[in-house]
Order: sequence, then C-alpha cells, then structure tokens
Amino acid sequence: MNNAEFIVSRFENRNGKTSWRVSGRLYGERIRKNFKTREEASAERATLEIKALQASSGLRSIVTALTEAQVREAESLFQRMGGKSRPLSFYVDFALANYREPERQKSLADAIIEYVTAKEHEFAQDQISIPQMSRIRWDLKRLCEYFVGKTVAELTVSALIAFLEVGCPGMKTYNNRRGILSTFLKFAFHRGWIAENPIPKVPHHRIRRKRGVAQTFTAAQARVLMAHMETYDGGRWVPYFALCLFAGIRPGVPHGEITKLKPDAVNLDECVIHLSAEASKVREPRKITIQPNLLAWLRAYPLEKYPIILGIFKKRRQRFAKKFGLTHDVLRHTFISMFVAKFRSIGEAAIQAGNSESIIRRHYLDLKSTTEAEDFFSIIPQHRHTSFAVMPPEAIPISVVGAAQTRPAA
Repeated sequence: MNNAEFIVSRFENRNGKTSWRVSGRLYGERIRKNFKTREEASAERATLEIKALQASSGLRSIVTALTEAQVREAESLFQRMGGKSRPLSFYVDFALANYREPERQKSLADAIIEYVTAKEHEFAQDQISIPQMSRIRWDLKRLCEYFVGKTVAELTVSALIAFLEVGCPGMKTYNNRRGILSTFLKFAFHRGWIAENPIPKVPHHRIRRKRGVAQTFTAAQARVLMAHMETYDGGRWVPYFALCLFAGIRPGVPHGEITKLKPDAVNLDECVIHLSAEASKVREPRKITIQPNLLAWLRAYPLEKYPIILGIFKKRRQRFAKKFGLTHDVLRHTFISMFVAKFRSIGEAAIQAGNSESIIRRHYLDLKSTTEAEDFFSIIPQHRHTSFAVMPPEAIPISVVGAAQTRPAA
C-alpha cells in the first residue's frame, strides 16, 4: 500500500465548522478520521503510512519495554524456531531447568592442554603406560579438532554422542573413546569448567562376551612356525617366539612385556621366569614356570648369544607375519589354551599368564584337547643338539600337579 492512498482533505461539517479529514484503506478496511487542524491530520496520515509500509513488509508496530537489541534477538530466535512443534517458551524453560553456568569459562583447547599435562605427570610417575598415554593424546586431539573454538561448557550430550559415532566405530572402540572422555570431563568438572558432567547421559554399549573366541595356533602350526624360525636368519628369532609361544609372555613391540624382559630374569636352573611388576602389563610381578620344551629351546638358543628383541623389529617381523597368521596375541593365546588343556587348572593358568580366572574360563577353556596340548609341549629344537628331559616334580607348581587329574567346573 503506497502513500498516495492516504489523503488529507478539507471537510465542511453540518454545523458549519471546518475539519481536516484523513481517508484511505489499511488492512482492507476503510479509514476516515477528522481532525481540527491540518497538522494533526498530517501526523495521522504519516502514522497510517508507516503502518501500511509495515504491513507490506511483514513488520508490526508495537509498544514494548525491550531494547532494540533485545527485539532483534527475539526476532532471530523466532526465525530459528520455524518448523518446531513447541513454542519458544518450552525451550527457554528447559534451558533454565537444566543448564547451570560454570564457575568460569574455559576453552576446550586450553582445557585439553591442562589435562594432558596432568596425565603426563602421572606418566612420569609410572602410573600410566605408554600406549595409554598415546591413546589419550590421540583421542583428545580428535576432540579438539571436532569442536573447534568451543568451550568445555558447550559440549552437550547430543554433540558428544555424534563425536563418538564418527566413522561408525565398533562397540569396544566406542566404549574406549567414551572412557577417555569420561575422565577428561570429570577433570573439567572438578575445576569448575562445567557445571554438570554430561557423560553419564552418554550411552555405554554393553558387549556380550562369548566363550572360546581366542584365536590360536594348532600344535601343527606351532611346530611349523618354530621349525621355520630355526632356519630363518640363523635362528636369531627363536628366543622371542619361544618365550611368547611356550611361556605366554605378552608379545607386543615396542611396549609389550617381552620388550621389558631381561635375560637375567630367565633362570634355567630353577626353571622359572621372574617377570617384574615394571615389565608386567597388569603391574603385578609373576613367576612363569619354564616347561621342559621351552627349557630345551632356551638351552639350544641361549639369551646371552641370541637377544630377545632385534633391531628394526616390527619391520622385520612383517616379512613373515602374514605367512604364519601372526596376529597381535596369537602366540600368547595359544600358550594359555594349551596350558589349560594339559594341566586342567584355570587358577594356575591365570597365575602363569597374568590374567583373571574369569578371563581364562571365558576365552580359553576347552579350546584344545589334552592330546594336542601334549603334542604342543613336546615341540623341541631340531637343528641343535639339546636334551629334552622331563621336568622334575619339584619344578612343577603344586597346584598344577594336583589339578592335572581333575577337570575344573564349567
């Protein structure tokens, strides 16, 4: 509606007095108003023209106590509410009921720096392993890159779930990422960077465990592997594979137990391997009984001459890892399953391997037969002269001797 539709004209009343009339149409309705003076009529026309302009542009003229900035923010919020099923007041009430202002704002990047510094202090005190420290750094770097420019207080439940599900990770990976987030947000909560820790509302996957799923070698595969190692590179790899396969020492390189095992910890006279708390993954010392066939391997390939770990280990290991199916823990899994099959003692297997009895029962029970286990523990060197004497009873743990005749309850 344009300005020409409102006109001011002189009007003679019946009583002979002159008035000034404003006439036109607004919102489809006819407007006729009389005023005593031309100035009052002109002011009304201007008001009507503004209303007409507002009507054509979707604007409204209202009386409000809000400032111009507050009006603009309200307009922006209503625009963002387009298509929502609930009114703006619902979301405001929800925020007032659930959000508490943190004691002080902290950028996510700065918070991660402080947290990692604290964890590095724990690492220096040998409270955190190298792989765990690396995992913390990696996951929090991903978190910082995902929420660029955000404060810790801006990490909502829905946003954290979206972050954890990036790349469609497996349930175990998801849970591991959630665990690192949990400790980080607990750290932030204790320092007042967030008023409430959102992690309890982030779902945790419950993983149903299955029995007997550990990947292992057969006795025949183990025999072929060790025969190859005797002829490969002058037998330099034999101690590593013998200790991991026939003693169940965790084989990871560069941070596994095998890399921390010192030659003087292997006592061939007492037939015992002393694994210190510093070398053990679970930070608990344990003694591993050297089985007769392992004793034969270590005498044929003494650690004084054949080091356990060779230079550029991982690169060299890849040359035959695919050929023999050397997954991360297959050597250790094979030892535990064969040990349980031969001695029928879950408790002793847990002690020897540094696991809990529940883990042994869940993953290793009844994977191998007694006959196959006997075959496995009879694998000895073929290319070097060595005796394969039966281990004297005093060298075998009492619990193994007692349990060898009975089967543990399933």
